Amino acid sequence: MTEYNKMARGRFVSTGLAQIINLPFLPGTVELWNYTAQFAAPTADAIVSAYWDSGMGQGQAITTGYTGAGTFLATDGVSVNGISTFTAGQLLQFGPTLVVTDITKANPALVTTSTPHNLKSGDVVILEGLFQTTTTGMPQLNGIPFTVTVISPTTFTIPWNTSQSNYTVISGAATGTPRVKKVLYPYIYFPGVAFISALTAPGGTTPVLGTTVPVGCVGVTTTDAHNFVVGQEVAFRIPSQWGSVELNSLPDVLIPGSPLYGYVVAVTDYHEVIVSIASASSFTAFNSNQTVASVPGLSYPQIVAVGDVNTGGVQISLGSPLYPSPYFSPIGTTRVSTINGPAIQGAFVNNTSMGFIIGSGAGTNDTDSVLVGTEGDVIYWRAMAYDIVIGE
Repeated sequence: MTEYNKMARGRFVSTGLAQIINLPFLPGTVELWNYTAQFAAPTADAIVSAYWDSGMGQGQAITTGYTGAGTFLATDGVSVNGISTFTAGQLLQFGPTLVVTDITKANPALVTTSTPHNLKSGDVVILEGLFQTTTTGMPQLNGIPFTVTVISPTTFTIPWNTSQSNYTVISGAATGTPRVKKVLYPYIYFPGVAFISALTAPGGTTPVLGTTVPVGCVGVTTTDAHNFVVGQEVAFRIPSQWGSVELNSLPDVLIPGSPLYGYVVAVTDYHEVIVSIASASSFTAFNSNQTVASVPGLSYPQIVAVGDVNTGGVQISLGSPLYPSPYFSPIGTTRVSTINGPAIQGAFVNNTSMGFIIGSGAGTNDTDSVLVGTEGDVIYWRAMAYDIVIGE
């Protein structure tokens, strides 16, 4: 029954952090070899190969690595943060909920957790319960997806200006339990919908990179990665309390009954974009200084991708695969492939994904050895799914 087995192989350069491998199937076994540690520069405390089977359970691995002075090999195991599979379905999935002890009044705001958050820059989180008292605090940020920039094991920043008058510092004496949780697979569909944290009028400079906004355009800063591309058609959804309602797609005062759309003319950062739109020269100022009293029932401003070809895809260029898979760029210019077939870029690309994660867990006996290696290590891997599994 070999013809029905699913197999994949590949390689990557380690960052020293957990590595996510997207596949069109869930593997039953995974093998990996650290080429740098095994052949190029054998040293002590280096895992050179590992094996995982789904019967072991998630986060496990059997390993072989150099010990002592790096002159001989020994077997070991990883029991936490080893190799595990994942599947991103139709609903958002979350990591563990952590207690937030402090949020500063700053731009960007600095968030402190009571225990190590285990986040990396580029992860997406959602904050909850952000009251300092029953009438003060930062509940205006509840439920918004934020891309974080990690500062330390217990601190990170979020792209929002909390130095405004209607925000109160969150401290250890806060009412209730301010908390944060990681969104494990935030881009199930892309580019989709992004929350707006700032709008910049023509001639102004955007808050992220200081880009000057051209005439006839608006600078849009989003709370997490927008995943837009140049030429993308977009629409705005801005409730009246946020101002800037002139940018909304409906109604179009020039052509009654027709929506008012803009299009992306420049992508300056993963959460900053320049949009050309007819109403850019006359919209009212954007107001992110919402009051605590307005939070119940508060709707948030959004920029939304529009279009009628929604299966994703990328333009074929010289030297590219004939049938390229759609990709998205959640952070900077890093492109992440999806498991979909070729098509034309649309408004909502299905990014449902699955695969496996090589964690940064350490050996049980040699605790200085790390499964994913050190930064710069070249790691090869092979993954397989079987038709029949006996004795599991």
